[in-house]
Amino acid sequence: MDIIKAYIILSIALFLIGLLGVIVRKNLITVLVSTELMLNGINLALVAADKVLGRVDGQIFAFFVLTVAAAEVAVGLGLIVAIFRLKGYEASHEISQLRD
Repeated sequence: MDIIKAYIILSIALFLIGLLGVIVRKNLITVLVSTELMLNGINLALVAADKVLGRVDGQIFAFFVLTVAAAEVAVGLGLIVAIFRLKGYEASHEISQLRD
């Protein structure tokens, strides 16, 4: 099997595992980690496709996706901690509204 095909298959597997985690899990931290797993799968596909094309555009785009993902984690964890301190729970199905 070609190494690029293996990278694409791995990136699809990472994305699907992350998607399954977002759909199935109720813990907000687990949903956040699953979202990061999905983004890493997309980044791997971008870099693998970039290797086939022989350009660096995909690598630059993957770098920007990583920086946005880091900001997302910081804001997401801040919101999760704030909700846990105010309400005392962290499961996504228990949160019906943010105003109270």
